[in-house]
Amino acid sequence: MNLTVAQDQKYQEGGWWKWSVWMEGSDDDLDQIREVTYKLHHTFTKPLRTTNDRAKKFKLKEEGWGVFPIHVKVLLKNGGVLQLKHDLELFYPDGTACKV
Repeated sequence: MNLTVAQDQKYQEGGWWKWSVWMEGSDDDLDQIREVTYKLHHTFTKPLRTTNDRAKKFKLKEEGWGVFPIHVKVLLKNGGVLQLKHDLELFYPDGTACKV
């Protein structure tokens, strides 16, 4: 099984971004996922977010101002569990990376 966490991001203004993360993999691999739980930074109101939306590749949409590691728990239909980590990256319009 070859699953990874992908992301996109869009700078808004005032040091604020809209971003999303989702699972990437073959259709066969994605079909084996029951649900995905994303553990966000503890400052989020609800730092644990779970989705079972296969049609959207288990996508989570969010917004914020800083970078942090996202811990990802993938629960498989066969009862297995995968633990992944994704370092959220945010960039200003000029290509400079957000370091906060």
